[in-house]
Amino acid sequence: MRICSDLFNAFLKCPTKCWLRAAGEPDSANAYAEWVKSQNRSYHLTELERLFSETPKVEVAVSPPTENLKAARWRLAANLAVHPRMNTCFLESELHAVERAPSDGRGRPPQFIPIRFIFTNKLGEDDKLLLAFDTFVFSEVTGLDISFGKIIHGDDHSALKVKTASLFDEVRKCIERVAALLASPTPPDLVLNRHCGECEFQTRCRQKAIEADDLSLLSRMSEKERKKLHSKGIFTVRHLSYTFRPRRRPKRMRDKREKYHPSLKALAIREKKIHIVGRPELKIEGTPIYLDVEGLPDRDFYYLIGVRIGSGDSAVHHSLWADTAAEEAKIWREFLGILETVEKPVLIHYGSYEAAFLKRMAERHGKPPESSVAAKTIQAAVNLLSVIFAQVYFPTFSNGLKEIAGHLGFRWSDSGVTGRATIRRWHEWAASRGCFQKSSLLTYNAEDCKALDMVVNKLVELTQAVPNAGSSPPEGVVDTTTPKREHPYGFKRNTFAFPELDVISSALDERLPPVMAPNKTIECP
Repeated sequence: MRICSDLFNAFLKCPTKCWLRAAGEPDSANAYAEWVKSQNRSYHLTELERLFSETPKVEVAVSPPTENLKAARWRLAANLAVHPRMNTCFLESELHAVERAPSDGRGRPPQFIPIRFIFTNKLGEDDKLLLAFDTFVFSEVTGLDISFGKIIHGDDHSALKVKTASLFDEVRKCIERVAALLASPTPPDLVLNRHCGECEFQTRCRQKAIEADDLSLLSRMSEKERKKLHSKGIFTVRHLSYTFRPRRRPKRMRDKREKYHPSLKALAIREKKIHIVGRPELKIEGTPIYLDVEGLPDRDFYYLIGVRIGSGDSAVHHSLWADTAAEEAKIWREFLGILETVEKPVLIHYGSYEAAFLKRMAERHGKPPESSVAAKTIQAAVNLLSVIFAQVYFPTFSNGLKEIAGHLGFRWSDSGVTGRATIRRWHEWAASRGCFQKSSLLTYNAEDCKALDMVVNKLVELTQAVPNAGSSPPEGVVDTTTPKREHPYGFKRNTFAFPELDVISSALDERLPPVMAPNKTIECP
């Protein structure tokens, strides 16, 4: 099995993805993954044509030859139809283009710079490693010392020069790991990660993880935490749920933030009940304003601000839309104007995305006057996720708004739309200015605000019910601050966390004499 650029890139995202691609596993439908692939291909062709148009025809080669490179006279080599392949004994690189830079002085060889095209405006470390792989293979094939590569990316055709030689050691290690992975007849241990949302195998892997009750279903659990649990023989969410032990917090710790307990999250999932730690507080003294923002992280551009004022059927929704980045300042001013018109506004959002939005817009387009209603409202904005985190454990695998609101019964009109899907739909709208794409984005944003409204109402209900001393929590809710205290010492029937142990114990009881059987009731004469 040859290790090509495609498999190397897949390995950087997820070893399972790499193995499945190499094995020819059929992928499941993932519109976002297909869109990313088509965007990269389109950008690749467009940028090649641009470079060709800027380079004299006599200095362009159809494909980069690998023989007698020192005598070459071309300045740019590429192949629009088929990727040129540079082969070693088991490596294969799909070079997008190669630039030949004249030598700096007499007697010095020319410099060859591999080029890779990536459509995104922002680059990650994986993009640099993939270029380093291209450069490494090209260097192995030609026998030349190639130290640099170039990534052309984004709307402005930005060129990033990367010192790939410093990444060769890491590339070699990755190649060794990929080779060992592909030599195995069975796939690696399945681990869900952040890349799953943009992977063509997302549906397949998530289904298998659910069937196995895998720990990686818990989105907040790190790889280090999983390995530690594996060393203790804990491999499933159900197993983890039995390890939670409620403890009373010492007085010196009561003013400090609660620690997040993955085992309590697992317990909430197993019991299908909401578990509460401590006394979460959520007081809304005024008119709630629910904020949800849609944007393009790749461009740092916010194109839609959703504002829902009030709760329930009487709520009023505003959708502030910007066609271009030049209109971003306009919708920011409109947003500030809305805040000024509301009596005692309380701004509520979910997560860090909206918090970053408020900060960046103030820096980019100006803060409201310090004494204004808008400035005070933004300064006192409530991040609902901070109220939930480590204090309210919903029976969901993550603390995402969609999972929690979905658990509470909220349903989106288009269940297939996700945060990543909105990026694809915006680009489709920008290309065609179609009404369907814009309408779907407006609906999705408005429903996010409505879902946020539902979660807030539920949290208010929980925070009002749980703190009452001596009162029992609502149905389906467990207050972990008043746990039932266990008394392990005493004569009673053994209880086991796993049903299999109960079967083994019962079988042993039948084989032991009555006096020795721990689970037998002995009648005294």
